[in-house]
Amino acid sequence: MIGRLNHVAIAVADIARAADVYRQTLGAEVSPAVPQPEHGVTTVFITLPNTKVELIEPLGDASPIAKFLQRNPEGGIHHVCYEVANIRAARDALKAKGARVLGDGEPKLGAHGRAVLFLHPKDFCGTLIELEEA
Repeated sequence: MIGRLNHVAIAVADIARAADVYRQTLGAEVSPAVPQPEHGVTTVFITLPNTKVELIEPLGDASPIAKFLQRNPEGGIHHVCYEVANIRAARDALKAKGARVLGDGEPKLGAHGRAVLFLHPKDFCGTLIELEEA
């Protein structure tokens, strides 16, 4: 069902500082910061030869990652994103197996302009999973 790893998301309190660490210290290709108001975050993508790293910073106090950063002030891995060929078919198959889809269960447009869904971390070894339609 799942395809390739699309990205690993890291929650950060200061996206400019975090992007600079990847750019200056690790020599990575770093995208500009882009506000994603529909998701309550600002994103930066680090392009790697085989995948991406997504840095996410809260966009306001109501951001879904604000609580994560309260518990983890230094930041940390927030979720992993896997590609799927058909997001609705994947959702339906996962729900039939007892997995919980977060939110209203309907895909939303993600940072890449593709449909995304999130799966409850308690159903996946404590890891928040994002599915993105390839």
